[in-house]
Amino acid sequence: MAHRVTLIPGDGTGPELTEATRRVLEATGVEFDWDVQPAGEEVMHEHGGNPLPEGTLESIRSNGVALKGPITTPVGGGFRSVNVGLRKALDMYAQVRPCKTYPGVRTRFEDVDLVIVRENTEDLYAGIEYEQGTPDAEELIRWIESKGGKLRWNDAGISIKPISVTGTRRIFEFAFDYARRMGRRKITAVHKANIMKFSDGLWLRVAREVAAENSDVQFDDRIVDNMCMQLVQRPEEYDVLVLPNLYGDVLSDLCAGMIGGLGMAPGANFGEAAAVFEPTHGSAPKYAGQNKVNPMAQLLSGMLMLRHLGEADAARRLESAIAEVIRQGESVTYDMKPSRDDPTAVGTSEVADAIIEKLGVGAVA
Repeated sequence: MAHRVTLIPGDGTGPELTEATRRVLEATGVEFDWDVQPAGEEVMHEHGGNPLPEGTLESIRSNGVALKGPITTPVGGGFRSVNVGLRKALDMYAQVRPCKTYPGVRTRFEDVDLVIVRENTEDLYAGIEYEQGTPDAEELIRWIESKGGKLRWNDAGISIKPISVTGTRRIFEFAFDYARRMGRRKITAVHKANIMKFSDGLWLRVAREVAAENSDVQFDDRIVDNMCMQLVQRPEEYDVLVLPNLYGDVLSDLCAGMIGGLGMAPGANFGEAAAVFEPTHGSAPKYAGQNKVNPMAQLLSGMLMLRHLGEADAARRLESAIAEVIRQGESVTYDMKPSRDDPTAVGTSEVADAIIEKLGVGAVA
């Protein structure tokens, strides 16, 4: 039976990346029934200024799984991130970002195989903010001062950082279950509990409680700044890192840099009733329509989706085909060549063609 999957092309370079990934996934022999749905800056005018139409959310709720291309997020103004909106609307509280080196990728590191598990719904990304100079911000500052607190300057914008027992417990329960299912050996809780006693301190306390209930998997913890140093000195000592929202965002990019960049970094977001698979990188709108950008992160996100759908053999074959194309270094985009102006670089669709050939399933469509 075909898997019913919501397909969100995205904007910028998203549509061409998504099309390449669709062709490759179908070439594995797995059958899909794609439910194509809009989201992003380019569809706002068709949906009353909403970059995340309700119909798209309903499709994901109904199908339970989605493959999404990258979507542009304005900096400093405009609508809030569609990615954040999706995670909140569908309560996809767990983000998983594997970071793995493949031979042939230019990087300073070898044999990196880490997984970032990021709590998606709380922390500073909860969206509880008060703009500087507004009556609400001024009222909040007065309240803080009435309770004995003191801001260095009162002309401040304020963001609230909630970290709850419930949210922390479920992300660590997810992480231990994930580690067990994937045969991972150790979980490391990342925090700043030495400074933020009542938010990160709670995070660490609950992490240790959950670890005590899952003693079959190793557990330790690291302060976030020390964790950054440890990763670039001896990444082989770490396996699954579990982080609050902001640290998870930052360290996932750090780990992506260790494996060759965001072009090699897939991602997945999980909730109780839905999972969305997407690359870590942005939409690169200046390259839209040029058949130029690296599809590997989107393709690897599709591989993660195959695993989630129970198609383990297809996922294994796809990862092997991707790894072989990377190792040979012929049918790869400009950013994966020794020189970025290498005339032998190929386009997005040609990378997909090469992987389909490695899969050995019929001719290129």
